[in-house]
Amino acid sequence: MKTNKPKTVAATLATATCALLGTGAVTPVQAQEEPGWAFDTALLYYGESDNRVEDVSLNFLALRNFVDDQVLTLSLGVDTLTGATPIGAMPYNGPQTFTSPSGNAVATRPAGEIPLDDTFLDTRYALSASWQQPWGRLNTVSAGLSASKEYDYLHLGANFKLSRDFNERNTTVSFGLAFAADEVQPVGGTPTPLTPMAEVGNLSNRLGDKSKDVIDVVLGVTQVINRNLLVQLNYSLSNADGYLNDPFKIVSLVDPITGDPIARAPTPGADSPSHQYLFESRPDTRTKHSLFGQAKYYMGGKVLDASYRYMTDDWNIDSHTLDVRYRWPIGDNSYIEPHVRYYTQTHADFYRTSLAGGSPLPVNASADYRLGEFDAITFGVKYGWKAESGNEWNARLEMYTADGSVPGDLLIGTNQVGRDIYPDLDAIIFQLGYRFGR
Repeated sequence: MKTNKPKTVAATLATATCALLGTGAVTPVQAQEEPGWAFDTALLYYGESDNRVEDVSLNFLALRNFVDDQVLTLSLGVDTLTGATPIGAMPYNGPQTFTSPSGNAVATRPAGEIPLDDTFLDTRYALSASWQQPWGRLNTVSAGLSASKEYDYLHLGANFKLSRDFNERNTTVSFGLAFAADEVQPVGGTPTPLTPMAEVGNLSNRLGDKSKDVIDVVLGVTQVINRNLLVQLNYSLSNADGYLNDPFKIVSLVDPITGDPIARAPTPGADSPSHQYLFESRPDTRTKHSLFGQAKYYMGGKVLDASYRYMTDDWNIDSHTLDVRYRWPIGDNSYIEPHVRYYTQTHADFYRTSLAGGSPLPVNASADYRLGEFDAITFGVKYGWKAESGNEWNARLEMYTADGSVPGDLLIGTNQVGRDIYPDLDAIIFQLGYRFGR
């Protein structure tokens, strides 16, 4: 016969914090006394300025508690993305024509603008399932599977986690392992790195589908400091191996004196790019190390949640992330939660805004702005309230802004100085959530 253990300080604080912050934790500290289903749904809109990327996603999470503290978690996500995204080409004071990612059409971009690919359209479906249960008196194990499919991308993954309680359950040490096998399946095939963008119909430099494997390891410790303070520290190691390029990103070949894109000789009788562009090339391995620290402080109904993450990798990218949330109850049935997040990173050692024509090509080069040097701030507020039924509604509105810069030693020629090369970004995020069930 199962006996109900009294809640420890760790369980009480962790459960209350997750509930108050609205984190939707998929691995609750303690199962409910009466087994049952709980559901968490969210509809999210993400929209970038200047008619760039828009994402509408619907996420559904179902959690089933069983006797003996066993937990089944199922999730489904559907994302629809549209809009335009920078392709990496250098802006120029004249029009530029590019072959589409599939290689079957051309498009011309206006003078003076950062070239965008406006054929961006995709729908992503994601599924995951996990099972958690005790293993002995002080251990908990969980294992899960995940899969997602986009028009040109397939992900399959598996994960495992083991945690053990110490110090009257006020200290928890955990070990996590995840493996992902992904396949890149662009229309027309993946391009050979650092080969020229060709005319319409010429797919001679395409390689077909490519794959990559990713292994993640996480070591963590969670400690109850006192009845009001819970802290957590994690170290994670991630290793990716295989095709790590973005098959849709290119780099401009530019005149070493002026820095302007070099014109391409047109192909007779065919639609062709106007200038010389090369498909990007990234290393085929990437190893990342991350340290993550978090503190949750309970103050008579209010909860302060602050975290910091440092990441470094062998692409020479170093990043810092500071995230702060403050949950403030309003009466007995609602709350407001301001949020601010600051992110900054250095650029990859192979990041190039362009390549000088006539010079030997490097082994790796990418003009993807996501590999550049930039700062980003997210700020906004979340509001939640409980209905008479006990179910919860919540709404979140946030603004995101990213401001990048290009180091002077990456500029080529006279005309790139003072030119707006890095595509700064503003975006709005709105989410509506609903929780119901036991």
